[in-house]
Parts: sequence; C-alpha cells; structure tokens
Amino acid sequence: MRTALVVSYNGNSYHGWQAQPNAIPTIQEELTGAVSRVADHPVRIICAGRTDAKVHATKQVVHFDSEADRSETAWIRGVNTYLGSEIKVQAAIRVPPHFDARRSALSRRYLYLINNSEYPSSLMHHYLTQEARKLDSNRMHLSGQSLLGENDFSSFRAANCQSLTPMRNLMNLSVSRWADVVVIDVRANAFLQHMVRNIAGALIEVGAGKKEPDWLEGLLALKDRTVGPKTAPPNGLFLVDVEYSESMGIPSGPNLPHFFQFYRPD
Repeated sequence: MRTALVVSYNGNSYHGWQAQPNAIPTIQEELTGAVSRVADHPVRIICAGRTDAKVHATKQVVHFDSEADRSETAWIRGVNTYLGSEIKVQAAIRVPPHFDARRSALSRRYLYLINNSEYPSSLMHHYLTQEARKLDSNRMHLSGQSLLGENDFSSFRAANCQSLTPMRNLMNLSVSRWADVVVIDVRANAFLQHMVRNIAGALIEVGAGKKEPDWLEGLLALKDRTVGPKTAPPNGLFLVDVEYSESMGIPSGPNLPHFFQFYRPD
C-alpha cells in the first residue's frame, strides 16, 4: 500500500533533505527512521523536492510503500511520536499505486522572506534573510517578470547541479512588501539546485538599485552562472506548496508559515 505524507519542518538544524554519508542529521534520515518504526519494517521515502541545508518547509510531500495496515490517523500520530519538535507530519493520505511524490507533482511553490530593516530580527533570524539596504519591491517584481515561462535557467543553477536539463517552466513570480518584510513568491513545474536563492540574490541587487530591472533578462539570455550574483542565504526560504491533480487526493493550496499572520497587513 502506498501512503503520502504532508510534512513540515524547521530546516535550521539539518543538513538539508537528502541523507548523506558525512552530513547528519538530515530530514530524510529522521523521517525514514520514524516511519520505519511505525511500519515495523524498513521503508524508502521519496520527496517532492529536495531542500538545502537550513531551508524550511510547511508543505513537503513524500510517499512510501508499506505492508503495514495503519489508519491515516495512526500514521500521523505514530510517526510524530518518533520525531523531534522541528519535523512534524501534518497529513497522511492513502494514494494510488502509481502516485509518485516527485514525478506526479505539477508544480512547486517557494517563498523567500527578507527582513528589510536596518537591524536584524532577534526572534526571526532563522526564518528571514537580513538585508539592510532599502529594497524597492515594485522594481523587483517588474524585473522578475522577464523570467516567466519555459526557459534555460543555467544562469540561476548551482555549479554542481545534477539535473540533466536546465529547462524549467517558471509559472508565477511576484514580489511584495509586508511592513519590513519583502516576500518573493515563486512557482514552477520544478526548480534547479539553488535556483530560487540565485533568483532572490539577483532580485535583491535590482531592489537595492545596484542593477537595472532588465538585468535579469540579460542574465537569463547569457546562460552562464559565472556572470550572476552571489547565492542568497538559505534562511528565509520556505517550500510552501506542491500541487497535484485532484485525483491524487493530496490537500490543495499552500500551507503558509503561521507567523505570516503577524506580518500581514489588516
């Protein structure tokens, strides 16, 4: 039987999603261990999108196969019993045998949050990237529209990205301001390694007035990572939604960080 889990996590203390020989702890390792204990046999966990070290998720989707007959509630409560406070299962869904958390996904959505004030936040520094330079969010939004559509994102991928193709379809990109927080909201069919953080790094330079809005369009055309800006820090990046067809039964819509209610204007 195949089961999907919706998982949220605080990535600050972890070396990203993927289990690695010399990097512990990881989200995959912790979640695999917890699910295996509830299933009473080893399981293999597949995720919708591998997140980097210190990147957070409010709606990561994974799947696994198990012979164990457990109710959806039993999976949620049982797995959470064996997880620490920084990783939690939000939902469990019995899915069709052909469901694949990665291959069945239609899109992924990320938010990148920037604390745009003179001084860093004492309470939210793990969840916000600090930028003291005044950012023009309207200018950033305008610049980002040049990246929409299916394009070669070689200028925005990590040097060691293992994807077989740099082609991605960027469906939406918006930049807005909530008080002192600038929010970059992006959705694509899939993302290359560091793609969101590299886009964020470029938009920050535009917002700070260091580059013109049409600079991103030029970067995209060059297809050369070496001419791009530095990669923005991982803190501030959240995976908030993975979209599937309705037939898969996965809850639709983004799961936004709870503290957004604090920043959002009335």
